[in-house]
Amino acid sequence: MADRKRTEPLSNVDTAWLRMEHPTNLMMITGVMMFDEPLDTERLRKTIEQGMLKRFPRFRQRLVNDGRGLRQPQWEDDPHFDIRTHIRRIALPAPGDEATLQSLVSDLMSTPLDFSKPLWQWHVVENYGTGCALITRLHHCIADGIALIHVMFSMTETAPDGAEQTKQAAPSRESAPKRSLPNPFTTLLRQVTRIANSTVQTTETVWNESIGFLSNPGRMLDLLQLGADSAATVGKLLTMSNDPPTVFKGCLGVTKRAVWSDPIPLTEIKAIGQVTKSTINDILLTTVTGALRRYLQHRGEKVDGLNIRSVVPINLRPLNETPELGNRFGLVFLALPIGIEKPLDRLIELQERMDAIKSSTEAIVAFGILNAIGGATAEIENHVLNIFGSKATAVMTNVPGPRQTLYLAGRAIRNMMFWVPQSGRVGLGVSIISYANNVYLGVATDVGLVADPEIIIAAFQEEFDQFRIMARQTEMLIARRQQAEDASEDPVPKPEPVPVSND
Repeated sequence: MADRKRTEPLSNVDTAWLRMEHPTNLMMITGVMMFDEPLDTERLRKTIEQGMLKRFPRFRQRLVNDGRGLRQPQWEDDPHFDIRTHIRRIALPAPGDEATLQSLVSDLMSTPLDFSKPLWQWHVVENYGTGCALITRLHHCIADGIALIHVMFSMTETAPDGAEQTKQAAPSRESAPKRSLPNPFTTLLRQVTRIANSTVQTTETVWNESIGFLSNPGRMLDLLQLGADSAATVGKLLTMSNDPPTVFKGCLGVTKRAVWSDPIPLTEIKAIGQVTKSTINDILLTTVTGALRRYLQHRGEKVDGLNIRSVVPINLRPLNETPELGNRFGLVFLALPIGIEKPLDRLIELQERMDAIKSSTEAIVAFGILNAIGGATAEIENHVLNIFGSKATAVMTNVPGPRQTLYLAGRAIRNMMFWVPQSGRVGLGVSIISYANNVYLGVATDVGLVADPEIIIAAFQEEFDQFRIMARQTEMLIARRQQAEDASEDPVPKPEPVPVSND
């Protein structure tokens, strides 16, 4: 008797990300890792089999629908699964430099995955300098960026000559399917409020750590207040004004461009943070905002008083829990003060705006909205996505990676970058990742809107250089003042008494 196929329905939230798939806006998470030495493809295949496929059965499953859209899509074991169709070898054209690699990443970012197979591919890129590169593509309906990065890093080692077996880790529990909700659009508000309350109860650790909403000992009163706040937040999100028109907004096309920056030492960012009394994230957001301002000026657009919103993903998993597959994050709308010219003034304004968001229920309400529309009809979802897409210009993510160098299949990962998809038909994506004590900026754009994202990367470097110069000047000023204070505190030697003659 043949083994019965294992099937499992998608959760509502994962269904929402699946439905966002569009030829002009693919719901893929794309990543690239660079190596100074070629990879052993056979060893890489074994690493993937033992580290990813064995521990996460989802990567052997494909999506199936009933053909009429009456049921949630199902995960089903692929009876024809062949790992060789998911690990591809590509020769990078001459001259095999970073610009050529960026073109290849852009092409793959613009190419959909094969929905008749499990929704992931790894591309081993040969002829990249003296080494190689590895481009990964995974669909967002499998999991969010935090979970997928966990999957990637779980296959790495901290030493080059470690055993070929991947790190031993506790088996990961994949997300259990969530019950579909009633889906009339007229009851969406009530659904979202209910889901938000439920989500708080199951992710209380996150509230305490990141939002602090439930820190009051009167927990029941807090939950009742959260219900009111959630409803108010839904109203705020749905009635939020549209983002102003800029070159970053418009009808999307199929072709995308992906670029990334040179590494920026983490120590330099920390040094700026010590002088400005700000976090690494504050500095990077301020610098990116300044880079977007410079680009708009380059395109001849007015920037005085301009604010554009960025959608920022917020992880809603308990911080002490191993990430599971599936999507478990909320979204917040951060208004970027493009109109502020001076970096320090821009930094202070962004800090105030971020503090306001942290004390709100916006992230968890957005998660509730995704859950609700994932159980609704596709028409309702498209309507809500169009509403949200009109209220934002960019998607901006920041992922802290490991501080030490990692090794995959015995080879050191020199640097890495990733991009999440731009949900809601948004055409600009900005990604920040830290790795091995360096920080990298990645930009993904729609070519029809922004064909030259490398100018944004250059502007980011110019903005950061300004910060660096300002920090050094401030440090020198502080040192001089300290020296002056120390000198003024030195005891003044008393003059010797002058002898007086009695003659």
